[in-house]
Amino acid sequence: MSKIVIGEYSMAATFGAKSTTEDVLKGVDLKGKRILVTGVSAGLGVETARALVAHGADVVGAARDLEKAKRATSEVSKAAAETGANFELIELDLANLKSVRAAADKLVADGRLFDVIIANAGVMATPFGKTADGFETQFGTNHLGHFVFVNRIAKLIKNGGRLVNLASSGHRFSNVDLNDLGFATTPYEPFVAYGRSKTANILFAVEFDRRHRGRGVRAAAVHPGGIQTELARHMNPGSLEQMVKQINEQAAAEGKGPFEFKTVPQGTATSVWTAVVAPAEEIGGRYCENCHVSNIVADDVRLGLLDEGVRAYALDAQNAAALWKKSEELVGETF
Repeated sequence: MSKIVIGEYSMAATFGAKSTTEDVLKGVDLKGKRILVTGVSAGLGVETARALVAHGADVVGAARDLEKAKRATSEVSKAAAETGANFELIELDLANLKSVRAAADKLVADGRLFDVIIANAGVMATPFGKTADGFETQFGTNHLGHFVFVNRIAKLIKNGGRLVNLASSGHRFSNVDLNDLGFATTPYEPFVAYGRSKTANILFAVEFDRRHRGRGVRAAAVHPGGIQTELARHMNPGSLEQMVKQINEQAAAEGKGPFEFKTVPQGTATSVWTAVVAPAEEIGGRYCENCHVSNIVADDVRLGLLDEGVRAYALDAQNAAALWKKSEELVGETF
């Protein structure tokens, strides 16, 4: 059992795979905190914003489609009204660096600081395509969009603040391939591309943490778990069911129970736990799942899809530094 201290609030608690946002935030007062969440037009982003404002935090939600986000966040606005929290939206298209830079510039001009940035938005298993800037869709959206956005507003993170990157156990599908990020020489496979982008999300957190921990800012990556959200919208009909069937067959062969989807509040719990509950020194530069820091598993050790664990390549400091350098070259900015 770990002791958790937040401001004047202290408690002993253990959380796990079935914990919800309300479980991890029970008794937590976030009044006075200001938090930025990307991807607030559906799923995890909406619940993240709702849970935070319900406990008093002021939240800025970023989304590509503001009209869709306004409709999706009606409950967030209601919760904010009840607690006296402020909730506002900002336009951000992570697949277009012109939009990314405009959003960042707007926030910098505003000048108000953030306690936490939760980089939640993303796409999964898309058909082969390219962003407005010519990058492979998943790497360009999930990694490079957030890389530019977060680095441009990094100075707005208060000393002692945090960055939480939404990653996935899907990082196990592939390490990053810095020599062929656009699949110019290898056949495109949607989940390999997704894996590369999610590994990049973790590596970005590792290097960001190294660069900013001197002023107490810590960064971590999180795996929310398997949740049925809009993230799967690019998958072919029936392919998700087939994937679950394969997972369950493998689990049965290993004497394990069947896979269970998490609810959205359960899937959001690890993001919130990492952002405002867990001790900073515990999560800094790490990968979290099921509301705890995950163990590193060597790259040659077999992992079932129901097993916890983060691949060593995803937390490798040299890998993280190399990705940072390559990302700067790709976007034409040095941070």
